[in-house]
Amino acid sequence: MSAPIIEIDGITKSFGSFKVLDGLSMKVMPGEKLALIGPSGSGKTTILRILMTLERIDGGHIHVEGEQLYHVTRGDDLVPADERHLAKMRQKIGMVFQLFNLFPHKSVIDNVTLAPMLTKGVARAAAEKRAMELLDMVGMADKAKSMPSQLSGGQKQRVAIARALALSPKIMLFDEVTSALDPELVEEVLNVMRRLAEETDMTMLLVTHEMGFAHDFADRVLFFDRGRIVEEGKPDDIFRHPKQERTQTFLRKIIAAGHRV
Repeated sequence: MSAPIIEIDGITKSFGSFKVLDGLSMKVMPGEKLALIGPSGSGKTTILRILMTLERIDGGHIHVEGEQLYHVTRGDDLVPADERHLAKMRQKIGMVFQLFNLFPHKSVIDNVTLAPMLTKGVARAAAEKRAMELLDMVGMADKAKSMPSQLSGGQKQRVAIARALALSPKIMLFDEVTSALDPELVEEVLNVMRRLAEETDMTMLLVTHEMGFAHDFADRVLFFDRGRIVEEGKPDDIFRHPKQERTQTFLRKIIAAGHRV
């Protein structure tokens, strides 16, 4: 067995008096495709934001590729990491957000090339060559010179996926990437993610309400409620034969709302 690429040990996170993560521990293996499901406010998105260092933890420890994410060793002591360490660790991870977060004043290709040029010192010609390869992969090469305002929501999200891939991350995080899209645009984004899951060995964590896609995409599904993992297992086990009553109740509501699982 290889070592986990992500190891989360007893992390806590509160926003004011609301405890969103309550002593959470979990492991993710290299290349694993993980779906995080559960009701709103259960802590799923917070986990992704913590891994991307967009939110700090209150307690516990996280290792990425065996290295502490939020701490460094200084002498005999473990101390909070500085921004330089966080920036280094952040390069291992890419994230695609619900609302695209493209730079509105930059063209599609400039959105994709900016981070490799700024953070890794990649020459413009090499960055643009790689950007065109990625845009072609997500079906957006013909829009390279377009501005974000000229794109549909599905097109923006495909560009956002290409931008996240441009830094060659070991881990990709997807946070409700279809929830802001019109229904007819959802499938074009899901198709790109299917290709990524099938054709790459990247570790991928997906937060979604698209239960049918989660079933098809994931090697393992984690059901969250109130900052804890209530149940986990293979997709068929979770979606067809959930053991916990809380999981059963959640899935019944999802099915009643017309979603495929």
